[in-house]
Amino acid sequence: MITQQAGQQAEQKALHYLLGQGLKLVTRNYSCRMGEIDLIMKDGAHLVFIEVRSRSNMNFGDGAMSITYAKRQKIIKTTSFYMIKHNIQEKFPIRFDVIAINGKSGAMSWIKDAFNVDY
Repeated sequence: MITQQAGQQAEQKALHYLLGQGLKLVTRNYSCRMGEIDLIMKDGAHLVFIEVRSRSNMNFGDGAMSITYAKRQKIIKTTSFYMIKHNIQEKFPIRFDVIAINGKSGAMSWIKDAFNVDY
């Protein structure tokens, strides 16, 4: 299976899980010149920006461990761009979550508040 297909399947699995947890989909695969965000959802009052990571081989750690400082900064910049473009800078508290789908079993973990904005 090619990586893009695996990524799409992981995102679909994560979306299905999060919808079952009561979150509401705002958009998926948001892309701009700053980067891409896999899922943007509402969880109560929070606007949640979600990175989905899938790893079939656990030799180098789980999917969540693959989110480097540089990747977090790219997600934060993309989030800022999204919020400015949609005029929602001050309307919602935001949260950065990670869904990690690991191993051949596809075990999923949801890490709420996985990282914060560094000032």
